[in-house]
Amino acid sequence: MGNKTFTADDKMYSLIAANYTLVQVMTRFGIKVGFGDRTVDEVCTEAGVDCATFLAVVNFVQRGFQFSAEDTRPVSVKSLMHYLKQSHVYFLDYALPSIRKKLIEGIPMRADDVSFLIMKFFDEYYAEVKKHMEYEELTVFKHIESLLDGVAEDFQITTYSDHHEEVSTKLGELKGIIVKFCPENADPNLLNDALYDIFSCEQELHNHCLVEDHLLVPEIKRLERIARAKAVNAVTTDEDEEQEEEETADVDPQAPLSQREKEIVACVAKGMANKEIAEKLFISPHTVITHRRNIARKLDIHSAQGFTIYAIVNKIVDISEIKV
Repeated sequence: MGNKTFTADDKMYSLIAANYTLVQVMTRFGIKVGFGDRTVDEVCTEAGVDCATFLAVVNFVQRGFQFSAEDTRPVSVKSLMHYLKQSHVYFLDYALPSIRKKLIEGIPMRADDVSFLIMKFFDEYYAEVKKHMEYEELTVFKHIESLLDGVAEDFQITTYSDHHEEVSTKLGELKGIIVKFCPENADPNLLNDALYDIFSCEQELHNHCLVEDHLLVPEIKRLERIARAKAVNAVTTDEDEEQEEEETADVDPQAPLSQREKEIVACVAKGMANKEIAEKLFISPHTVITHRRNIARKLDIHSAQGFTIYAIVNKIVDISEIKV
């Protein structure tokens, strides 16, 4: 990373020399290596890529994914959507399947220990990522295309942008579970290779969300305002955005689980929903949610699958009690 801001007159090769991770950006824009000494503008023109959009992403990456208010150049939403769609192809068709293959090769699979649950966790995570990215393409991008045609819809981009960060956080949880609870008979070299890829993929998914947050979402909000203004034949001003923050009970992250929290973990591991847990323990569903939030902060585990693996390893429940 560095402080240099690239321009259309820079040699395309100089981008790679300064930051090798920009190869991924080029690939997702459809730019192939072998561009000689041509400039960024020349290479983008030959590849049919909007140069301003390409540079917006490149410089965002170059700054370490820090948004600069000084960079106000407009981007091509269509070019940015193409970039994001190619990112989806990379994650779903290459990065995540490659990690799965390495996990299978590195961790001997047995139905009576946590190895099976680790793979189940990964497969469910992959399904969630696929569902999220399909939602982006079928709902969000369709909404964007309607906006480009000047049509206002009930859907708003904030509905989507408030939740998409979850796709990277759960992969980080899987990483922690493997490091803490992986069976001892795992192949260390294959497992280390898989872990390295998980660390890398987690960061890339997070960066993918940052590109959406700082480059795509502001453009969509602008298009939404224009479409609404056209619909009512009036000029609207920027709307205030409301941000709702959940309150978390004051809890010491280093403190051990209380007996009540262990009971909650056991219930979650057995597949019980919040309402069922509340009825079993004679507490309110809201109290169950608060306990689960506090447990998540203490363990740095946020999913039911993670709770299940933790419960088995720490003998809070027996594996025979788990529905798989």
